[in-house]
Amino acid sequence: MAFSDYFDAALFMEATITLVVIMDPPGTVPVFLSLTGRKSPAVRARAARQAVLVSLLVISLFAIAGQAILAYLHIGIPALQGAGGLLLLLIALDLLTGKGSTNPEVAEDVNVALVPLGTPLLAGPGAIAATIVFVRQADGRAGAYVALALAIVTVHFVLWMCMRYSGVVIKLIRESGITLLAKVAGLLLAAIAVELVANSVKGFIAGG
Repeated sequence: MAFSDYFDAALFMEATITLVVIMDPPGTVPVFLSLTGRKSPAVRARAARQAVLVSLLVISLFAIAGQAILAYLHIGIPALQGAGGLLLLLIALDLLTGKGSTNPEVAEDVNVALVPLGTPLLAGPGAIAATIVFVRQADGRAGAYVALALAIVTVHFVLWMCMRYSGVVIKLIRESGITLLAKVAGLLLAAIAVELVANSVKGFIAGG
C-alpha cells in the first residue's frame, strides 16, 4: 500500500494552513492578555490549557458528528455565524467599556477560558465549517482522517504555545499596556463580530 493510504500529506497541509489562518494563533494573544493579563501566571496557564482543550473538544465533536448535529437541529452555518458574532460582540463591548476587568473572582477565569476563548473565538463558526468541509473531502479514506486529526491537534498545539507563553508580552507592556490592549482587543473582537453577523446575513440571503 502507498504512503498516501496511511497519511494524506496534501490534506494535512491544506487543513493545517486553513485552520491556522482562521483561528489565528498570534491574533488570540491580545484578546487572551486583555482577559487574563491581570491574573497570576498559574491562572493564565490554566486558562490557556482550558481554552485549547475546549476548542479541541468542540472542533473534534464537529469533525466526528458535525453534519449529523447540524442536520438534526436544522441549523445552518449562517446561524452559527450569527450566534457567534453576537456573543463576541457582547464580549467586545465589555472590553471596550471596562466592565469585564473589574471582577477578579476565580470563577471568571474558568468562564473566560470556556467563553469567549475556547468558543467562539478559537472554535468559532469558521473553524467548524472548515472542519466539516475537510471531513467531506476525506470521503471515508483512513489516511485522510489521520491527516485531518493530526492537523487539528497541530493547530491547537500552536494555539496553546502562543497563549501559554504570552506572559513575556506582559513583562514588556505592564499594567497600562494591558488596559490599552483590552481596548484594542475589544475593537478587533467587535470587527470580527460584525463580519460574522454580515456573513450570516449573506448566507441566509443566498440560502433563501
